[in-house]
Amino acid sequence: MSSKLFALDIGTRSVVGIILDDRGDSYHVEDLVSVEHKDRSMLDGQIHNVLSVAEVITSIKEELEARHGTLRRVSVAAAGRALKTSKAMVTFNISNRALLTEEDINRLELGAVQKAQQELLKKELEQRNTYYYCVGYSVLYYKLDNEIIGSLVDQSGNEASAEVIATFLPRVVVESLLSALKRSGLEMEALTLEPIAAINVLIPPSMRRLNVALVDIGAGTSDIAITDQNTVVAYGMVPTAGDEITEALSDHFLLDFPIAESVKRKINSEEIIHIADILGFEREVPQSEAVSAIRPAVQNLATSISSEILALNNGKSPMAVMLVGGGSLTPELSKELSIQLGLPENRVATRGLDAIQNLTKEDQIPSSPELVTPIGIAIAAKRAPIHYMSVTVNDKLIRLFELKDLTVADALLAANVKAKQLYGKPGLAMSITINGNPKLFPGEHGTPAEIFLNGEPASTKSIIHDGDILTLIEGKDGKDAKVYVKDIVQASSFMSVYVLGEKVEIAPIVSVNGEIANMDFKLSDRDSLDYQAANTVADILAASGKDAIWETMKPFSISFNGKSITLPEYAPNLLLNDQNTDGKAVVIDGDCLVYEKPADPTVKDICEKMNMKLSELITVTFQGEPLKLKRTICEVFLNGHPSEEHDRVRSGDLLNVSPTETDPLLFQDIFRFTDWTLPTTISGSFKLLRNGEETGFQSPIFGGDQLEIVFE
Repeated sequence: MSSKLFALDIGTRSVVGIILDDRGDSYHVEDLVSVEHKDRSMLDGQIHNVLSVAEVITSIKEELEARHGTLRRVSVAAAGRALKTSKAMVTFNISNRALLTEEDINRLELGAVQKAQQELLKKELEQRNTYYYCVGYSVLYYKLDNEIIGSLVDQSGNEASAEVIATFLPRVVVESLLSALKRSGLEMEALTLEPIAAINVLIPPSMRRLNVALVDIGAGTSDIAITDQNTVVAYGMVPTAGDEITEALSDHFLLDFPIAESVKRKINSEEIIHIADILGFEREVPQSEAVSAIRPAVQNLATSISSEILALNNGKSPMAVMLVGGGSLTPELSKELSIQLGLPENRVATRGLDAIQNLTKEDQIPSSPELVTPIGIAIAAKRAPIHYMSVTVNDKLIRLFELKDLTVADALLAANVKAKQLYGKPGLAMSITINGNPKLFPGEHGTPAEIFLNGEPASTKSIIHDGDILTLIEGKDGKDAKVYVKDIVQASSFMSVYVLGEKVEIAPIVSVNGEIANMDFKLSDRDSLDYQAANTVADILAASGKDAIWETMKPFSISFNGKSITLPEYAPNLLLNDQNTDGKAVVIDGDCLVYEKPADPTVKDICEKMNMKLSELITVTFQGEPLKLKRTICEVFLNGHPSEEHDRVRSGDLLNVSPTETDPLLFQDIFRFTDWTLPTTISGSFKLLRNGEETGFQSPIFGGDQLEIVFE
């Protein structure tokens, strides 16, 4: 059983109406009518004069109805040239975040698409009233810490970026199509995109795993669609097409534009072309001359198309390029494109109706590449019609244009849910200047939003259907940055040192805004923190609370007979690992500091240093035994008071020592230096002998004398 399909291709220069017979397993083109616009009622794929376009549609409808009966419903396409492309890149801070997941990357891409949409809106004059359907996007590259990377899955770092090229269709394009059809007494049976229409008939789904570019070259624009990985990954348009070739002929041969257009169509079929310029001169132009005249324009067209293909295809050439549309017949265009894209010539080809599988036509209908798109519209609208879809996002009804399999991300875009709503806000960061260098401490990351599709957890890539209910529970905001001194000061700045026999843990010297601070001090935004390891002897003593030692570390000096003298051997010593040290010496982990304080010297010690004798010794023999006798020869005053030789002298004391005249030792003085006593068993008288001669107790004695007491 067959059914009639009525389709319209509403182009910039003309409108083509086609009657297609759907025979189940094949299609037959029964009729075709083409009518040019009377004025510039179409511009860049958008209807600018609905009444004028509706008049052309009505004329086509009436002509076809005269041969095929009443026509009520029609399939149409939104022109590929109406598609808008925009690039954008977003960067997320991922420091202190767990490994990136697929969903993290999906949300990163969604943020980039939204930014691309915002960039597009900035360029529009009617920004407030403009709405765009996102019909597809392609990731140009990912970056991790500013370096391009193949995949972000399970990666970690400080920053992750994604740049996308996204394609959008203005809603006004669809609405103007509906208005024009309504004025012509027609209802929209189905809607598709012109690039999708051509792809559906030339590149079936089984071929879409291949990276192929389809280029529909019309009069004013060249529309591009690219397939890869079983889907259409990108759309694009360049405002260069067949009219540039016509203008090149017009300029070169001085022709009216319609005549130049006629000449262009004859280049491929006639070796000698008859022309008449605007001055009335006629001439015969060889085909080779006409080809030479348009070659620069052909090269320019090829450059524009190839540049856009590379931009849409992540900078690489596709496996093959298919050309359709009237402009695809331009001489040497396919060859020039193969050169620009670095492809073999047999990988760039023009495709006509004969390339459409299971298609037949009436004999009067030409097999031209420019008819691929109108026929594709009818077939694509039948096979894969595009409808409106309604979904609810957080109790708000959203209508979506079903250009492709729609996802949660598409619904969020349509509901104007910002990418930043998919994560809680990060906490406020803090800027701290550390030893003169500013450093930023980020706040905590917000938690991701939860997405539920019909009550079940979902991701941004989940497929949605008409009537679905989406609920978005926004993530919690992250906490503000909280930083303590101990979070900044490096562990290597701490050390253990033995100070005066005690093991002490030494922390660095820390100041915040010029004030000394401890490790538990909480910092504020814009604080200035300075720290340095306590690495000198002076630092260590101060940190361990023993810096009072410095008060004792003074030279040992006294006044001796009115003259100041210094005695280093009696001064305190500070030893670092058994070596004398001072406050500037560097201390490392495990070092040992020892404090030594010698005993204060005696008066005798000082006088010996000054080569002065306080007394003298003489040796005599008493009762047959040698005996030493001591006689003071100097008098000593310590701080103004009489002193003995064993008295201790302290730093700063006044010591005065002077010789004195003393009487010689007497015989009776020996009893101060000996323990000898009179025997108890002896009675009677005795006599004293000095060197064998009798003497008395008051008689002087001298060194070497023989002294004895003899009993009678």
